[in-house]
Parts: sequence; C-alpha cells; structure tokens
Amino acid sequence: MPSEPTSFFPFLEALERRSQPVPPLWLMRQAGRYLPEYRSLRAKAGSFEAMMGNPDHACEVTLQPLRRFGFDAAILFSNILTIPAALGQDLRFEDGRGPVLGEIPSLPATLAEFGEEKFQKKLACVYETLGLLREALPREGFGQTALIGFSGAPWTLACYMVERGGSKEFAATRTLAYADPAGFDALIGLLSEACVAYLSRQIEAGAQAVQIFDSWAGVLPPAQFRRYVTQPTARIVAALNARHPGVKIIGFPRGAGTLAGEYARKTGITALGVDEQTPLADLRETEIPLQGNLDPFVLRAGGPALERAVDEILLTMQGRPFIFNLGHGINKDTPPEHVAALVARVRAQG
Repeated sequence: MPSEPTSFFPFLEALERRSQPVPPLWLMRQAGRYLPEYRSLRAKAGSFEAMMGNPDHACEVTLQPLRRFGFDAAILFSNILTIPAALGQDLRFEDGRGPVLGEIPSLPATLAEFGEEKFQKKLACVYETLGLLREALPREGFGQTALIGFSGAPWTLACYMVERGGSKEFAATRTLAYADPAGFDALIGLLSEACVAYLSRQIEAGAQAVQIFDSWAGVLPPAQFRRYVTQPTARIVAALNARHPGVKIIGFPRGAGTLAGEYARKTGITALGVDEQTPLADLRETEIPLQGNLDPFVLRAGGPALERAVDEILLTMQGRPFIFNLGHGINKDTPPEHVAALVARVRAQG
C-alpha cells in the first residue's frame, strides 16, 4: 500500500533554519489594492470593514495573490487594529485617510478584568477566516503554502490608540510615555496580554506561524525601544511558547536599525523581518533566519533596477536560511506584472 505523501513547506523549512537553493517567497500586503480582483471584491463588499469582517470575503482576498503568483505563504487578510477595536475603541477606515479611532475607552490593567471571552468574541470572524483558509489551501492546490497569522505589536497599537490614527512622529504617544510612564506601562501590559490571547487563538485556528508587526518601532530612541518594543515582544514570545511549544514567530521591528540584532537575540523570535533601510549584510551573522528586505518602490519601478536589487539580496543571503520578502508592504500603485517578474527572478535561482 503506497504511503501518504509528505507535505513540504519551504517557508516552514526556512523557519527551521534550513537553507534552500531557492528561498521561500511571500510579500507583506500581498493581498491588496494593486490587484484588480481585490478592487472588484472591495467594490462588491461596499467597504474595507465589510470585506475584512466577512470571513468568506477575507478568505477569498487571502487566496487571490496565491492564484496569481504561487507564493510560499498566505497571510491572513485582516488589520493590525483589530485588537483596539476588540478592546472597545471605535474604529473606522476612511478612503484617503486610513484608520480613524475614537477616544480610548477606560481600560482595566489586565485582560482578565476586561473579560477575555468578550474580547475573543469580537475577533471571532478572524478565527473563522483562518479555519476557512486551512480548508481552502489544500483544495486550491496550495498544499505547500504555509498559513501565517499576525498581530500588531503593543507599541504600534498604542501609537494608533493614543493618536487616534496614523501620524508621522507619534508625538502624543511618545510624550505620554515620558509624562506618565506608569500609565503607559499599564497600557503596554494590557496590549501585550491581548496580543498573546489573539495570536494563541489564531494558532489554534490553524495558523502555522505568526508575525508581530511593530511598524513604528523606529521612532523610538534606544532606551525607549528596549522598554516598549523589545521587552513586550519578549514577553509575548515567551507566553506563546509556553502555550504552543515550538511555535514559529517572526518579529518585524520596522526601523530598528542598529538595534535589530539585539532585538532578535533578546526577544526569542524564530525569524527577524528586516526593513529596506537595514542592510541584510549587517545582519548576516544573526543566528536566526532573516526575512526581507526588498524596497517596495524598486518593485513598483520594475525593470533592470528590480532585477539588480533581487540579485543583490539573493547573493547576500546565499547559503543561509532566508525568506524573500519586502522591507514593508506592497505599494498600491505596483503593477502586478512587476510582482510576477519578481517571483520569476527569485525562482530562477533553482
């Protein structure tokens, strides 16, 4: 009787620190406005919130780039601000402006006081989407495509919550952290607990790895970076490992610069996401796998510039565990043909 075929996931192999001739490839924001099928579904749904909150729509959007490009990993279609919304902060998305949040509600010091069941109930659509994806991926013929869940990191979530939206400097948040360190520590502590609860449930729902996005880590000076980026992430990683031994966790402290290596060592993450400002060569001796760091705008430009950039990254990371990705999310004006060219260039290494 023939044995059952063994699944092989290049993305997960890289996270196990196994080097491959052709690095696995996925892109941050690979499901998004640059794809015409995404824009069509968004028009049908009526709004970003309606699309994100409908598990069938969210599942379909997650699968769209896989059908086009055959990436090695699918990342849940959602938004990092699901946690503030689940904690009771009003959230809406405005075209041309992005997320707009209401006043921060009065929050307790712990998730238990808030009510974890109440918190998780507001996130049920996320877990349902992950369940649909775990069923859909094999049927779609993507049996070797891993499924990634994610969360915003406490510092980045606090930035949005305090500023009530995006910002260039996050001045109000940074001032609050200095002016009321005890109060700000309490907020970071609550958000850390929420991240653990959220990511843990995503893993239970089928995510094979999770990524922690600290998109605004780079605005902090070193001491504050260690206090509000590295230390909370280390607590989250330790808690997730206690609940799910061997879980794969990618940390992405965007803008960490010279602190990226220290962050990797002290947090206990499985792999380090690297932004486009940080040379991969500077981190080549880091013990854990790296992920990144193609400039999204060279992808948007395409042509010889893209080819040179891809080749340089592949040469730099040759012979060590590596996941090819961008240094941040795909720009909405990127031609899909450029993404196809990127995939072909990377895969040509085999």
